[in-house]
Amino acid sequence: MNAPAWDVETDVLVVGSGAAALTAAVVAASGGARTLVVEKSELYGGTSATSGGVIWIPATAQALAQGHADSPEEAFQYVRALTDPDIPDARIWAFVRTGREMVAWLEAHTQVRMRAHPYADYHPELPGGKTGWRSLEALPLHASDLGPDFERLRPPHSAVQFLGRVSWTLEETGTLLFRSPGWLMTALSVFGNYYLDFPQRLHSARDRRMTLGNALLGRLKLSLNQTGTPLWLRAPLQDLILEDGRLTGAAIERDGKPLRVRAARAVVLAAGGFERNAQLRQRYLPKSPDPRWSGSQENNTGDAILAAERIGAALTHMDSAWWGTSLSLPGEPRARLMAVERALPGAIIVNGNGERYMNEAASYHVAGQEMLRQDSPQARTIPSYMIFDATWRGRYPLGPMIPDLPDGLQARNLREVLVREGTLEALAARLGLPPARLAATVARFNGFARSGSDPDFRRGESAYDRYYGDPRVAPNPTLRAIETPPYYAIPVVPGDIGTNGGVATNEHAQVLDRAGAPIPGLYACGNMAATVMGHSYPAAGATLGPGMTFGYIAARHALGTP
Repeated sequence: MNAPAWDVETDVLVVGSGAAALTAAVVAASGGARTLVVEKSELYGGTSATSGGVIWIPATAQALAQGHADSPEEAFQYVRALTDPDIPDARIWAFVRTGREMVAWLEAHTQVRMRAHPYADYHPELPGGKTGWRSLEALPLHASDLGPDFERLRPPHSAVQFLGRVSWTLEETGTLLFRSPGWLMTALSVFGNYYLDFPQRLHSARDRRMTLGNALLGRLKLSLNQTGTPLWLRAPLQDLILEDGRLTGAAIERDGKPLRVRAARAVVLAAGGFERNAQLRQRYLPKSPDPRWSGSQENNTGDAILAAERIGAALTHMDSAWWGTSLSLPGEPRARLMAVERALPGAIIVNGNGERYMNEAASYHVAGQEMLRQDSPQARTIPSYMIFDATWRGRYPLGPMIPDLPDGLQARNLREVLVREGTLEALAARLGLPPARLAATVARFNGFARSGSDPDFRRGESAYDRYYGDPRVAPNPTLRAIETPPYYAIPVVPGDIGTNGGVATNEHAQVLDRAGAPIPGLYACGNMAATVMGHSYPAAGATLGPGMTFGYIAARHALGTP
């Protein structure tokens, strides 16, 4: 019996529209392949567009040109030491060798422009680790460059904008946060650009200056437009079509109409993880079951992962995510990742016994893993509580909290969970913590802060810890005594910015079946493919960097490009 006719035919079908997906699509289309991108929601950009948009690529021309020595060999040594033993060397080499090639190709052939940043690796003390310049960000873009595509681009997460609406770059973030030299002019520029943007301010709160993830996805979309490649919105994947052992296409819907799309060369799956699927979280992430604890956008429900599994794809590392200590505020559908706040001097995180249990300045992934690992009936760490004083409160932002604004004028949902008391004992009583133990914990920490050394958890010893420390505080920029009343607390949960377990792939980004053999015609990249990083998180951008690299690899392999 003949198979039903195809409704649409193309060479390469890309499922998803985040950074990995659009990289694959741009490379395939530039190589002469008819390419089609399908996106399930009404907006393109995926979680990538809402994120900080940083990509981690070692030994790029940008870093080397600024005199920062690096090599793929050092990067391999670093990733190999951190990732899981079952990750093949070939996949790691594919990433560290091809990543900088991917960046150079985008710079030469597309609208993507990037700059390296002095962002320390999360474990720079390990062999092959670096204290900066492997993380890159896209140069800012203006909405007018995108035209109508700007309104169809998924907006940034409020956590990566000041006041939830004003865009800033990585460099501007540090300058404004610590009021470094030149901060006032930076503030005037950033806020002037926003508030003087008429008539935009009259009808929308959205900043038309695009930075971070929005800048990256905006630049990728401009590049896609140059190739003439269509991107269909409201076109969710329904099933993958396997014929005689080869992936030949997919069943999708377009505006509610079922279509069969033939892909003569390849289907590239880049549709994100499963972090917003309550059933899958309960099954694979039982200690973090609430989809609201994820900072990812709401459409990542694992549809493409399940579709691949139905045709025989192997799944691996499904218990893994890009973990992070997070704020989950009432009424907000997405958590706010605490990437910076924990390292700022004058705050600690305690468990249900009122005790510290981690280095609060470690990477958010490590901190999130510690919350999960140490939770027990004897010492609950889910939730934990971040404790700080009036000095901290007046200096630093925390989620939607504005430092110089009185408590009563803060966002209502923040006020619902923010606890304030005149003494540590009263604060503990409000939280249900042992008052004497919390007071003793703070007293011990204060002694460490005054000496500048934390023998319990070594906070501030790593170059990464100090990256987010306050340079105005000495001798340890991550340590300051908690001693100025009133005292504050806020609950913290082990959230994530996406899952990173999924379909198994090889060094060519080919999806593997349960016997470990490639499924011809099927590729995967981004968070729906089990990451080359295993259960580790080596540095800022270690999700988007490999995602884009393996998107580049997938397209070139599908087209037979050496």
